[in-house]
Amino acid sequence: MYSILSLFLTREEFYLLITYSVRVVSEEIIRLENVHKHYVMGNVIVKALSGLSLSIKRGELVAIVGSSGSGKSTAMHIIGALDTPTKGNVYFEGKNVSRFSQDELAQLRGRKIGFVFQQFNLIRSSTALENVLLPTVFSNNVDSDPKKRAIQILRDVELGDRIAHKPTELSGGQQQRVAIARALINDPPIILADEPTGNLDSKTGKLVMDYLRKINKEQGKTVIIVTHDLDITKYLDRIIHLKDGRVV
Repeated sequence: MYSILSLFLTREEFYLLITYSVRVVSEEIIRLENVHKHYVMGNVIVKALSGLSLSIKRGELVAIVGSSGSGKSTAMHIIGALDTPTKGNVYFEGKNVSRFSQDELAQLRGRKIGFVFQQFNLIRSSTALENVLLPTVFSNNVDSDPKKRAIQILRDVELGDRIAHKPTELSGGQQQRVAIARALINDPPIILADEPTGNLDSKTGKLVMDYLRKINKEQGKTVIIVTHDLDITKYLDRIIHLKDGRVV
């Protein structure tokens, strides 16, 4: 390669170029290349994604936005390893995961992705602490004292005095903070949030976004938000707009 590029670059410039290229690739945590996702509904083929390509860097706080039918929910499922593409490639930390088995996808989710859902998805009969600890049951991550870690995370999201409370005893904002703590318990590099402010009033939604931004800045987590709420733009590094299953 150098023999060709030497016509245009000095040896020092060549090695600077290679070093820069390696650094850029290493910063990229997720990449989708020409991803298509089709669903069969009766005799109809629904094209949810139509050649979606995007890249997200490690440590970014980005939002995927679009109107109903834009493909943002399907994109979230692909990025979150909840589904695989009909065609195209998905790279996670440089590894092509497009054809992973369901077991491999489950392991990837357990180790690398923390989910925050619009509906909170907390177990009503369990305490805040028990809900936060739940992902550790299905994870291979080794933690000598996951309970201690869970308590500390709940304190970090200002719920240290609500550890023994059940979801029905918590406000909507408090439940969402329990959900954020649960997403953090296995220390994943990515937090994937689906409409995290969707069921909250504007004041509580702001508090939740403040926590997500804090996690992004202080812990270096890559935070990906799927939303239609453009009021959160001030918190973001970047917005990815989808329409008809592709970036616009």
